[in-house]
Amino acid sequence: MLKKYGLFVSIMLTISSAAVFMFYNVLTPEKKLPIYQPNMVKFQLVDSTIQHIKRFHKIDDFKLINQNNQVITNETYDGKIYIADFFFTTCPGICPIMKDNMIELQAKFINDDDVLLLSHTVTPEIDSVSVLKKYSQEKGVLDSKWNMVTGDKKQIYNLARKSYLVAEDIKGPRKYDMIHTENFVLIDSKRRIRGFYDGTDNDVMENLINDVKILKKEESK
Repeated sequence: MLKKYGLFVSIMLTISSAAVFMFYNVLTPEKKLPIYQPNMVKFQLVDSTIQHIKRFHKIDDFKLINQNNQVITNETYDGKIYIADFFFTTCPGICPIMKDNMIELQAKFINDDDVLLLSHTVTPEIDSVSVLKKYSQEKGVLDSKWNMVTGDKKQIYNLARKSYLVAEDIKGPRKYDMIHTENFVLIDSKRRIRGFYDGTDNDVMENLINDVKILKKEESK
């Protein structure tokens, strides 16, 4: 009798646990990443002409040159999730840390063709194709995964301030100078900003990796 009673209790506990688990999953919504608009970002990092925008912000069309002297455009990233940042090769401060963390991201997504990387120099007058090539080789950049781009300074300035929303303006005689931030920017396959991450913080990189997984799950539906 006790054996039968014990078996009955065990079965009921199993059924109850399964029911609670299913109930919890039904009631708990899946995490979804925000879609960032210019009015949601610190105004110092956003060009004054778009600070008011609340909807439909996307990364503008672009045409730049990578470390292999190849033309890279927005179409290169069509249908892809990518992580973007801004840097310069002679930066002695945050850039080396950012690049080390980008290398870690490259390794993490090395076999995932749906996730790419994109780094823009903010000093294209210094960072020529040959300079970027040498720098990319020293850092261990995989060309099929990660583009380091240079090009027209005005275009890069506008991308940083009007598209990715990650650079402060410099008021002075030199037009299109800017101070890039430590931010990595997560972009979805529709060219929308889905997250900002401190590229110098290892713990934050774990958050970014998890958010890429969340975004991939969202886009697979």
